[in-house]
Amino acid sequence: MTQELTSPSPAPQAPGTGRGPGWWRDAVIYQVYVRSFADSDGDGVGDLRGARARLPHLKDLGVDAVWLTPFYASPQADGGYDVADYRAVDPLFGSLQDADDLIRTAHDLGLRVIVDIVPNHTSDRHPWFQDPELARERYLFRPGKGENGELPPNDWESVFGGPAWTRTDRGDWYLHLFAPEQPDLNWDNPEVHAEFEAILRFWLDLGVDGFRVDVAHGMVKAPGLPDIGHGQQAKLIGNQVLPFFDQDGVHTIHRAWRRLLDGYGEAHGKQVVGVAEAWAPTAERLALYVRPDELHQAFNFQFLNAPWEAGALREVIDASLAATTSVGAPTTWVLSNHDVVRHTTRLGGGLDRARAATLLMLALPGSAYLYQGEELGLPEVTDLPDEVRQDPAFFRGGRTAGAAATSGQNGFRDGCRVPLPWSGELPPYGFGDGGSWLPQPGDWAALTVEAQTGDPASTLELYRTALALRHRLPGLGDGEMSWAPAPDGVLAFTRPGVLCAVNTLGHDVELPPPGALLLASAPVTGNGAAAVLPGDSCTWWAI
Repeated sequence: MTQELTSPSPAPQAPGTGRGPGWWRDAVIYQVYVRSFADSDGDGVGDLRGARARLPHLKDLGVDAVWLTPFYASPQADGGYDVADYRAVDPLFGSLQDADDLIRTAHDLGLRVIVDIVPNHTSDRHPWFQDPELARERYLFRPGKGENGELPPNDWESVFGGPAWTRTDRGDWYLHLFAPEQPDLNWDNPEVHAEFEAILRFWLDLGVDGFRVDVAHGMVKAPGLPDIGHGQQAKLIGNQVLPFFDQDGVHTIHRAWRRLLDGYGEAHGKQVVGVAEAWAPTAERLALYVRPDELHQAFNFQFLNAPWEAGALREVIDASLAATTSVGAPTTWVLSNHDVVRHTTRLGGGLDRARAATLLMLALPGSAYLYQGEELGLPEVTDLPDEVRQDPAFFRGGRTAGAAATSGQNGFRDGCRVPLPWSGELPPYGFGDGGSWLPQPGDWAALTVEAQTGDPASTLELYRTALALRHRLPGLGDGEMSWAPAPDGVLAFTRPGVLCAVNTLGHDVELPPPGALLLASAPVTGNGAAAVLPGDSCTWWAI
């Protein structure tokens, strides 16, 4: 199944190193969910050629790098996170040549490229799992409990709902923390380690600049696979250490990968990064993933989950910065991705609050990740008909997506994966010539890239301006920050030459203007003695 390039050639060098000792320390990285970004062949599904054609949008936006979700050969039981061949591109998304072309075009535009690696599990169609002898060694099989082995080996639950075990025709059980089509690998087997190191080298040779490590907290399970003792375990993820997540043994794997990435980078004159998708119960445990000899970044999900309240936000920001500073790493901020309700909806205050949250995030020290479509102010699509949904969490979780998504509390993910609107008045809004794999709302014409370009009041132009300022002002990005006095409900902090003020309240607040206004998420009024900050707004001031 592994593909070969039609015309191999040396991988191009990535763009320059940028500010600071590592480009990732203050980079703004844009997540492309490939199947929903841009469709080049009219089948209604985004692909690599479509993504490549739209890379100038990311250049114009002002981001530093692009992260691509999995485009590997896959039966697509979970949107490509069930990989059957890590060295091949699924025909749904194109070919290996298309991947090579995309990487080269990105580099020509000054954009680095990060690709997903999925090491916790494979597809059940992977050759290893299809071979009964190899499967017993490289996956987690156990005998069942009960008189005839008819009960699962323990009480673990799938993140997608239901038991985390499936019984085979032979009577034993295999572990799958996600869908049954995604069996968990046995990382006690050295052949698993060797294979993934070879996979990393394969993509590094093709020119990628780093890897986002899917379920970086999950590869190692507690010895003996002990019971947890109660149900609804998915609610505990990110709140406490579980026997299947955030085990200390995962750090041995990440140290080995860091040695590989550093060695490759030194040999090829580039900086290659590893990014942990790690759910940890505290900022301190999350910081373990970015110690100097481990990965370079870890998504800050505590910040993503923080309520829109000044005290709560300050507490999360302080804890995050203290934890990462203690290990010499930057904090990596994020508000939306392909697994959570879009923050325009999740934060509960609509577009005003989402715009303010983005300016807050981009003013904080460290790196930031943007999810495709947030620069357009896209909301979560909460009214998708059941018959079009494809998220396995929906089918295994009780089919109650609509009401839960409206409140921003569920784990169903189709609503944030609706394809992007690029242009035009009607769906599919320039996404492609053949419709879109999930239906787009009929009222998105005003949200397209085309409609927002050049409109100074649009969310797209707010993002473009914010990112341009972030590049231009040396006080933003990586570095120090200090809290400044502010009224209740308002957060204010300084970066070198810049003050950021965030009004989390639902009404106007007056402040003495600290300097010249650089950028505001909503119009600021007032006179020389006082500036009126609208409710749910964020402002940047030159000081």
